[in-house]
Amino acid sequence: MKQGLSLRVSQHLALTPQLQQSIRLLQLSTLELSQEVEQMLDENPFLELTEERAEREDFGLDTVDATVSEGDRLSEQEPEFAINSVAEYASSTSASSSNEEESSPLSSSDEPSWEGDGTTEMTPDDGEWGVDAKAKANNLDDDEQKDATELARSGESLQNFLHRQAAGLRLSPEDAAALRFLIESLNDDGYLEEPLAELAQSLHPGDEEQLHELVHHFTVARGLLHSLEPVGVGARDLGECLRLQIQTLLQTADDDGEWARIEVLQVALAICQQPMELLARRDIKRLVQAGVGSDALVREAIALIARLEPKPGRRFVDVERNIVVPDVLVVPIGRVGGAAKFRVQLNPDVMPRLKVHDIYANVLRNHKASSSHAGLQQRLQEARWFIKNIQQRFDTILRVSTAIVERQKNFFTHGELAMRPLVLREIADELGLHESTISRVTTAKYMATPFGTFELKYFFGSGLGTESGGNASSTAVRALIKQFIASESPKKPLSDNQISDMLKEQGIECARRTVAKYREGLKIAPASLRKAL
Repeated sequence: MKQGLSLRVSQHLALTPQLQQSIRLLQLSTLELSQEVEQMLDENPFLELTEERAEREDFGLDTVDATVSEGDRLSEQEPEFAINSVAEYASSTSASSSNEEESSPLSSSDEPSWEGDGTTEMTPDDGEWGVDAKAKANNLDDDEQKDATELARSGESLQNFLHRQAAGLRLSPEDAAALRFLIESLNDDGYLEEPLAELAQSLHPGDEEQLHELVHHFTVARGLLHSLEPVGVGARDLGECLRLQIQTLLQTADDDGEWARIEVLQVALAICQQPMELLARRDIKRLVQAGVGSDALVREAIALIARLEPKPGRRFVDVERNIVVPDVLVVPIGRVGGAAKFRVQLNPDVMPRLKVHDIYANVLRNHKASSSHAGLQQRLQEARWFIKNIQQRFDTILRVSTAIVERQKNFFTHGELAMRPLVLREIADELGLHESTISRVTTAKYMATPFGTFELKYFFGSGLGTESGGNASSTAVRALIKQFIASESPKKPLSDNQISDMLKEQGIECARRTVAKYREGLKIAPASLRKAL
């Protein structure tokens, strides 16, 4: 075996812990950042929240890397030196910037290298649902009898609403407990998806006699649940939910002697007993062949079913959990020379105001550095870096948002029809950042505009060719498709081919398959399902 020496040159990327934290904070959403701040506040005694508006940190990244003793000497030279809040950083650096002004790049000392690992919409119109599903008399007191929608708006959950009704029923302890269990087993839509046998098995596995008795109580309780409001709650599937509502309407029509309406309701009940695919496709021919009724009655019954509520519990869903808090605010500030101007600013409500705990930092400063204080010095340094990285995060978000507003100026004036094609590479080249950094910034970050709140990724889209040789944004094409369908005749809805031809008349080359893809992305049904009966 022969031994020898050799030289080999290689390159590899080493990310410091500070830079790794900076990249990680950049990709966090507002909620995740808030959780991260709470965790750091619990772990690091040198970090605290403040309501005061202090100045931005004076030192740059190089000073943060310095030892604590050197930082203390800087403090002795500058008594006014302080490590301050992130919120004030936004105001002291003019967090608001106009899109007509050029944003100056960060200095080399303030901007770490971010080139690390290199790594909308039209919802179905549900306004027609729930018109015919009237509320039944419930077991609430006279002064508490309110519409389910009013109770939902007041913040009451579906389970609480049902428990209050169940409290007025005279039930045995076993049936009351079974009903309470079924109410808690409902999903957000008000459906009882799990079979009763499985629910019983989860409570008493292996005991056949107790299982049989428990299933009996659950069966009784399910019948009681179907008698509560909102009508259709506790159904196992969509067909049963619709049938429960139709049966309630039948009882009301029978009491009022509305014989013509009773005939339509009976046909509707027969339709709901057929496979739901026939109703979804509005296959009138197959339904008539199945013997549910005549052509005219089937059409009228389908129109009645469309006004029922397919999800009885959705009005109780807590909508606040879907609220999006914008990270960036875009505010119009007037017009100059016919062109609209906008101010881009960070949302101060999402910016944590952090600073280093003055008392703890002063105590550490008054003691000479020693090995016994090395751990505390490290935690103080971590607190400084955490504040600096959060400042860098919001600074980058503001720069990217300002560049987006400048590029998409027409959108903020005329809406999504004026959106232009934009890719991440354009913003990355303009700001001198890596494309992966722009991707992190635009993910789970939101911008409040005069036309609504959108994720930053919404402003990016590919381009479609036009007759003039330019490009049209895919977002603008989706908006055109939505506009065409909104103005179509309900009796003769536009097919994908017709929409493609209409786009060509506008000078946009868009194939039928592309139209179908955009239409499905907008959650718009095909022409056969949009056709009015």
